[in-house]
Amino acid sequence: MGLIGTIQQYLFLGLALVGLGLELWALVHAARTPNRSFEVADKRTKKFWVIVLAVAVLLGFLALPPPIGFSPLPVMFGLLAIVPAGIYLADVRPAVQRYSGRGGGSSRW
Repeated sequence: MGLIGTIQQYLFLGLALVGLGLELWALVHAARTPNRSFEVADKRTKKFWVIVLAVAVLLGFLALPPPIGFSPLPVMFGLLAIVPAGIYLADVRPAVQRYSGRGGGSSRW
């Protein structure tokens, strides 16, 4: 493998690891957020988001390219698994965080 191939391999590995980190962050946040917060924020249920994000983490993990992973799935699946995590972190997380009682509210204290 030439220099360009090595650079591409490590670039894809870096993107996959960042994506997996985002997916894990979203999954942990969804799992720790109370059920009621999702209902009050008028978002999908906690169960829905935990399942979707768990599948995203699984796809992201299975798509890790070498030298860390063995990648039975194409790298594209790992990159596509970032989409639900991005939706959760950009839309759902700010909405439910207001009602979760763990900060992020509008209180000055």
